[in-house]
Amino acid sequence: MKITFIGAAQTVTGSMHLIEANNKKFLLDCGLYQGRRKEAFEINRNFDLFNPSEIDFVILSHAHIDHAGNLPSLVKKGFTGKIYSTFATRDLSAVMLQDSAHIQERDVEFVNKKRIKNNKNPFEPLYLTEDAVKTLSQFIGIGYHKEYEICDGIKLTFFDAGHILGSAIVYVTINENGKNSKLGFSGDLGRPNLPILNDPEKIPDVDYFICESTYGGHLHENPLNSEESLVKVINKAILKKSKVIIPAFSVGRTQEIVFGLHRIFEENKAERIPVYVDSPLAVNATNVFRIHPECFDTDTLEFIHKNEDPFGFNRLTYITDVNESKKLNTTPGPYIIVSSSGMCEAGRILHHLANNIENPDNIILMVGYSAENTLGRKLIDGAKRVNILGSSYAVNSEVIVLESFSAHADEKELLEYCSKFDKRKLNKIFLVHGEKDQQDIFKKNLNQAGFQDVIIPSKGYSFSI
Repeated sequence: MKITFIGAAQTVTGSMHLIEANNKKFLLDCGLYQGRRKEAFEINRNFDLFNPSEIDFVILSHAHIDHAGNLPSLVKKGFTGKIYSTFATRDLSAVMLQDSAHIQERDVEFVNKKRIKNNKNPFEPLYLTEDAVKTLSQFIGIGYHKEYEICDGIKLTFFDAGHILGSAIVYVTINENGKNSKLGFSGDLGRPNLPILNDPEKIPDVDYFICESTYGGHLHENPLNSEESLVKVINKAILKKSKVIIPAFSVGRTQEIVFGLHRIFEENKAERIPVYVDSPLAVNATNVFRIHPECFDTDTLEFIHKNEDPFGFNRLTYITDVNESKKLNTTPGPYIIVSSSGMCEAGRILHHLANNIENPDNIILMVGYSAENTLGRKLIDGAKRVNILGSSYAVNSEVIVLESFSAHADEKELLEYCSKFDKRKLNKIFLVHGEKDQQDIFKKNLNQAGFQDVIIPSKGYSFSI
C-alpha cells in the first residue's frame, strides 16, 4: 500500500489523498483548494500527481466544497469510477456541486468580460453544470456502520464524524498479499455536544490514521455556551437597532445558527427579531437536513417531536430571489442576516458586508473558520480596512467572533479522540488539513501523549507500507 498526500497538506483546503493498493488507485476526498484566486485557479485545474482516468474509485468523507468540490473536474478529465459516501453526503452533494458549477460559470463570465475588453484570451470555467450532474450519477450511498466490499481485498465502513450532516470518519481494511492493513481517515472531525448532530464516533483500532488538525493548537469555547453568547448579541442588536450580519457556510453552520435562534426564541431567552437566511444554497441544503433525521442527536429529535420544524419559525424568512435580498439594504434594524460564504469569499454576503460594514451601529458576527488570505480571516484578525468587490471599506461595524459554534474539534478534543486508539497497534499518524503552526503544536501534544511516529506530510509526500 502506498499513500500520497496531494491536497490539504500543510493547509486547510483541497482535501485529497491518493491510495494505491491491490492494483487499485483510489482517492480519499477530492476537494477544491481555496485561497489566493490565481493560485487556487491553477491548483484546482491540474491533477499533476496522477491521471484521473486511472483512479478506480473515490471515498468521500463529507460534502463540504473543500472536500468534494473538485469531483466534477475529476470526472471531466476522465474519471469514470464510483464515489462512495453516506446517503446524506450524497444528497447534499447533489445540491452543492451544482451550485459550485453555477459559481464557476458565473465567475468566469464576469472575468471574461474584462479580459475580452483587454484583448486577452477568455478563461474556461473549471467545470460546468453538466459535469456536476454527470458526477452525481457516479455516487453510491452507504449507511453508517455497514461494511461494504468495494472490490476484492478492500472493504469500507463509515462512522459518524459529527462535523456536518452525513460527515464520516472513514475506516478501510485492505488485504494485500496476505497482509491485512487497517487505515483510518478522520475527514473533518466534529466536536462533542454540538447542536443537531451526533457526537463523533470512535472507529476500530487502525494501523495508520490520517487526522485533520485545523485547530491542533487552539482551544474553543464550550459549545454549550453558544446559545448564551448568541442571546448577548441579540440583546445588543435590539439596543443599538443593529443589523447583525452572519457569514455562514450554507451547509452546517447556517442550520446550527437557525436551530439555535429557534430554541432561543421558543424558550423566550431573547425578544424575537426578524431573521433572514439569504442564500439559495442554504435553502436547498436545509431541505436535505429535514429528510435525514438519522443524523440528529437525541436533543434535536426531542425538539422535533415538540416543534414541527427545527429550521423554521415565526419571523424567519428564507430568501432566494435577488431582489428580495437587495430590499434588506434599506430595511432598518434590528434584524439578523445569515448569508454565505462563511469565509466571505463569494456570494451574497459580500453585498451585505459592502452595504453595512461602515455603519458603527451594525454587528458582524463571525461563527466559523476562515482560511489564510480570505476576507473572513482579515475580519477575524481585526483589519481596519478591507477590499470588497473591488472597493475599499472601513471596518466600522463591531466584529464579534464566536468560536463556540466551530464544527471542528479543537486541540483538546483532537487529542482525546486520538488517545482512544491502542498505541501498540497504531503505527503512524499523518496530520493533514491544518496550517503548519497548528500541526506542529498538535504533533508535540501527540508525542507527549505517547504517539512517537507522527508525520506532517507536504504536498506530494508518499509513504509505502
